[in-house]
Amino acid sequence: MTNAQNICPLCGQLNQCAQAGSTVAVESCWCFAKKIDPRILEQIPAGIDRSCICPRCAMALPKEPEPAVSEPKR
Repeated sequence: MTNAQNICPLCGQLNQCAQAGSTVAVESCWCFAKKIDPRILEQIPAGIDRSCICPRCAMALPKEPEPAVSEPKR
């Protein structure tokens, strides 16, 4: 059984969070030892900040913004 706390807000897969649904303090989780690029966290849709991202999304390269297309100079 899963709930929203167990689901990655970026990909919809299980996030493997040791704290999700726990009623006691957790001393170890996969994310405690990982540095997550802030640009990845910025990709989480607004209002969806109540669940952890999964290890795969946390280690993915952040999406680069599409380059602006400029008009050729004449």
